[in-house]
Amino acid sequence: MHILVTGGAGYIGSHTVLELLQAKHEVVVLDNLSNSSALSLERVEQITDRQALFLEGDIRDRALLDRIFSAHEIDAVVHFAGLKAVGESVQQPLMYYDNNVSGSITLCQAMAAAGVFRLVFSSSATVYGDPDTMPIAETCPTGQPTNPYGRSKLMIENILRDLAAADPRWSIALLRYFNPAGAHPSGLIGESPHGQPNNLIPYISQVAIGRLQQLSVYGDDYPTRDGTGVRDYIHVVDLAQGHLAALDAIVRVPGIHTWNLGTGTGYTVLEMIAAFEQASGRPVPYAIAPRRAGDIAECWSDPGKAHRELGWRAVLGLHDMMTDAWRWQSQNPQGYEDEPAN
Repeated sequence: MHILVTGGAGYIGSHTVLELLQAKHEVVVLDNLSNSSALSLERVEQITDRQALFLEGDIRDRALLDRIFSAHEIDAVVHFAGLKAVGESVQQPLMYYDNNVSGSITLCQAMAAAGVFRLVFSSSATVYGDPDTMPIAETCPTGQPTNPYGRSKLMIENILRDLAAADPRWSIALLRYFNPAGAHPSGLIGESPHGQPNNLIPYISQVAIGRLQQLSVYGDDYPTRDGTGVRDYIHVVDLAQGHLAALDAIVRVPGIHTWNLGTGTGYTVLEMIAAFEQASGRPVPYAIAPRRAGDIAECWSDPGKAHRELGWRAVLGLHDMMTDAWRWQSQNPQGYEDEPAN
């Protein structure tokens, strides 16, 4: 198939582009490079010996989208493009609603005008808010995400549900994933945030490599086994393969579908630090900081539905995540900034 991947130069996007190319799909990537690098796609080409067509631009640019759909026979869209930092979303909510929600509406309008009705959407476990019970299954209610980032994801989900209800031509996967971690085992692509990392693993990695002095652990007074937050960390390669499984499913079974992509296991922040120290052989000094606005105590998945319906499950464990993350960071101390763009 011919697949348009929005945000395809980003962390999860580039790993998914790699898996799509290896599965012999033709890929067009649209990315505005606001928190990504085109070098990731050059590295993907090194690994796969196949090339995705890269177009720099924004999903809110309707004229650009129309040109893309006119010039390429797109069969489906995998939609990653969006802002994703919880703390930043609390500080700048309008930016998040404009980029994430308005951008998704514009994308869907352009898709419908072009007659493209297959969409895999990058949602988030944040749509569950602060759930009463663990693990989280797809049957758990959504409702009150604790930050504008999560609310923007839930708004988009609701828009897509309304779209599918109004027009049976739509076939949509809502992928609620938990906490991506790790990197491709080649060490050529990984997470390379602009500025200070918002996610735990790149933050730990940059402390271990010496780019940052110490890790801030946001809160040690949560009602968890060591007082720090518990999350379900999933290897980014497993996550990328989940997108391919969802893409295959929406081709076979029209309608709108929701799947959690996680491991079903939760780890605390302090457990993640210890696992990284063991994998890297480097110390990770940290200091306890106040809780961040919008964070919850614990969050991990029940991934059984994805296994039953997609034949997919996470197969890479915590040691793989940490070893691959360290390989990426140690080979690319400054991330993609190590290598100048052509």
